[in-house]
Amino acid sequence: MRATRMVRIGRRLLAAFCLMTSAGAFAQFPSRPVTIIVPATPGGILDQSSRLVAHELAPLIGQPVVVENRAGGGQIIGMQALLRAEPDGHTMVMGSVGPNAANYSLYSKLPYGPADFAPVAHVVSMSNVLLVHPGVPARTVQELVALAKASPGKLSVASSGNGTSSHLAAEMLKWRAGIDLVHVPYKGAAPAMGDLLGGQVQVMVDNLITALPQIKAGKLRALAVTAGQRVPELPDVPTVAESGYPGFEVTVWVGLLTQAKSPPEAVAYLHQNIAKVLAMPHVRQRLAEMGGASLPMSATEFGGFIQRETEKWGTVVRQAGIKVD
Repeated sequence: MRATRMVRIGRRLLAAFCLMTSAGAFAQFPSRPVTIIVPATPGGILDQSSRLVAHELAPLIGQPVVVENRAGGGQIIGMQALLRAEPDGHTMVMGSVGPNAANYSLYSKLPYGPADFAPVAHVVSMSNVLLVHPGVPARTVQELVALAKASPGKLSVASSGNGTSSHLAAEMLKWRAGIDLVHVPYKGAAPAMGDLLGGQVQVMVDNLITALPQIKAGKLRALAVTAGQRVPELPDVPTVAESGYPGFEVTVWVGLLTQAKSPPEAVAYLHQNIAKVLAMPHVRQRLAEMGGASLPMSATEFGGFIQRETEKWGTVVRQAGIKVD
């Protein structure tokens, strides 16, 4: 009887010790620097938003937040880098519509799936803008379409990579307008923009953050924005929908994800502190200057948002017959 009682006491003490050890281990999170993987080159929306969040997040969590650019492969390389890291919440990736929604339909085989990721926080959404080099004799979407139809396959359209929002928007326009533009994918927005400015490519769909300075400097011509409504930064530029393609709407969104196997407490802790960052007035102002806005939502709501985007782009990819492999 006494032995049985001692066994019970021993079990309770062991359980209590395990709970204390577990709680103590999590209480130390993060126990080392946190890394945000950017699956693109420096300079674009993924990079700039990551660095903005990292700068403000570090003092809140008491650890450095390192931004690591891992570009290439339609942002697949960056996704793989996340999944190779320890699933302990210390590594996140700045996800977006391409690798985390459209890629599931664009590629016949992917080294990852939706179940591999845990949503942490939506960061920013913004419009894309349809751009042409000043040497292109088109000032409206209608004129660009007419030019492309007159010379099929003669105009090239740059994107920041296969499966990115710039690629998807361009493919959507090609499909809706029935035109042939040669797609030229780059490893990020910056090199694509460089070749557009240099005239090596004639057309590009890019996000506002990298496009606005060039538009304002007169180095590029904006024909239309891809959002459902006009944007304050370019009030005189119509939407693609207004330009003869009703229902056309493509927005850029980016948000932080981690491995699905990460401790839920770590994900919740990161979400809580990233939400604090995104609520800071100067951060909201900076996002507005980029031409975007953060959409307040819980991690669960962000997961639902990604699921809806996945379904939406799956439909578009199938109907338009878009494939990249």
